[in-house]
Amino acid sequence: MEQKPSFGQKYPALKDIINFLLFAGAVALGTFTLNSFIFRSYNVVGGSMENTLHSGDRVIVNRVPVSMAHLSEKEYIPERGQVIVFANGGNTSMTNCDVTTTDKDQYIIKRVIAFPGERVTVENGILTVYNSENPDGFHPDETTRKSDTDGPKKDTSGSVNTIVPEGELFVAGDNREGNNSYDSRSGLGTIPFCRVIGPVIMRIFPFTGFRFF
Repeated sequence: MEQKPSFGQKYPALKDIINFLLFAGAVALGTFTLNSFIFRSYNVVGGSMENTLHSGDRVIVNRVPVSMAHLSEKEYIPERGQVIVFANGGNTSMTNCDVTTTDKDQYIIKRVIAFPGERVTVENGILTVYNSENPDGFHPDETTRKSDTDGPKKDTSGSVNTIVPEGELFVAGDNREGNNSYDSRSGLGTIPFCRVIGPVIMRIFPFTGFRFF
């Protein structure tokens, strides 16, 4: 008895189209899953994070801890001193977690300085954080500045005396001299936990500057 040709044998061109669409769909789904829940990459624009990061650097952000926290119906809270990427509120209130800005600086990279309830001051070029464990204050830069060419620069411009609101973070760039960094010291305000995309875990470009954080 003669065997009937399969669908693929009868319509080879259509089979190829279906296989291509399935492949494209799998790639799109994989890319969406990767970007949404695992890793994202960003280009650094501007010099606000010098000397740690420079304009044109390409960094990878770890989305896993954020995704895990959200699955547990909790807010992700980064560690002090971590370099994070967060969504810019644009002209909307920073307490609004629905990012609708079309600003070219939709995402911002800064360093975590202080947490809710902590007092942050900047006096005579020195940034100090006060909390219940350190009522006399401490200097977070001392633990994050690895060398003169990596970490926050030694002088912090401006005059600040503020308490971080509940559910928010105080962040700053590493290049805080003059107006080099637009951050929680200088008009950006504190950042709601819900805007945090994740911590930077590595720099992948330029290749000569590859490093983990």
